[in-house]
Amino acid sequence: MYPAIEPYDHGMLDVGDGHEIYWETCGNPDGKPALVVHGGPGSGCSANVRRFFDPARYRIVLADQRGCGRSTPHAGAPVADLSANTTEHLVADFERLREHLGIEKWLLFGGSWGSVLSLAYALRHTERVSEIVLMGLATDRFIEIELLIRGLGAYFPDGFAKFRDGVPESERDGDLSAAYHRLLMDPDPAVHHQAAKNWCAWEDAMLPGVPPHDDFEDPAYRLCFARLVTHYFSNRVFLPDGEILRQVGRLAGIPAVLAQGVLDTSNLVGTPWLLHHAWPGSELVMLDDVGHTVSAASMQEVLIGATDRFALRG
Repeated sequence: MYPAIEPYDHGMLDVGDGHEIYWETCGNPDGKPALVVHGGPGSGCSANVRRFFDPARYRIVLADQRGCGRSTPHAGAPVADLSANTTEHLVADFERLREHLGIEKWLLFGGSWGSVLSLAYALRHTERVSEIVLMGLATDRFIEIELLIRGLGAYFPDGFAKFRDGVPESERDGDLSAAYHRLLMDPDPAVHHQAAKNWCAWEDAMLPGVPPHDDFEDPAYRLCFARLVTHYFSNRVFLPDGEILRQVGRLAGIPAVLAQGVLDTSNLVGTPWLLHHAWPGSELVMLDDVGHTVSAASMQEVLIGATDRFALRG
């Protein structure tokens, strides 16, 4: 990976609805623009992701999505309003940020939820996207969301039993993301903090071979993350089922690298293959012995190789 760098500029952008999003730019101010679309929902940007780009060649833009990271208001506050936090809001925020920074086109770089959001943005603003690099592949299919909420329970039965028992008995056979979201939005700190612990414990349990998230030790981060994930999951990411796969062929002609670990659990519902085969010209790279992570050396090699190659396109 490239050496650690610091931003040369940053700020808060008013995106409406009482929200301001944090943004920063790193690398070369005259370089090729690239937008980092972080995962979660609700994780916020990591400084380490700057290192996937050659700082001499790229103008690297990072932004914390609504409600998380350094953006305000924060979803980890004791009481939070998420009514103006949807996929369409986040896509519009990126477009407003692009205009604010005076960028004509940018490369999109995202993983997991960042894959969904990158694809949603690209389908709405295709003319503003130069290349796309995605990892930990995900789309908007309900089956993918159900896999994470309940489908992996048979693979991780102990963790799932604890997760399922974290909601009232009457709700255990229903939509667990909705049940958890109700608990997470409860104004009683004892209720919402316990629900956040339970949800995040399940997040760690269903990622074999990936170290536990250190950020989950922070109660405010944990609450923010769990609230936003369950908000999006219980609303099926605010997109029609399968819309991305039905429309992704429109992105033919935009160079794209799709990197996926063979051990990533999303493979159980075929996401990498379906996305690749629906997207003419996309390049799918499958990596042995890698799960849902970018910390593996082989994954880093593929991602940096992609950004290095695309830097040459100007």
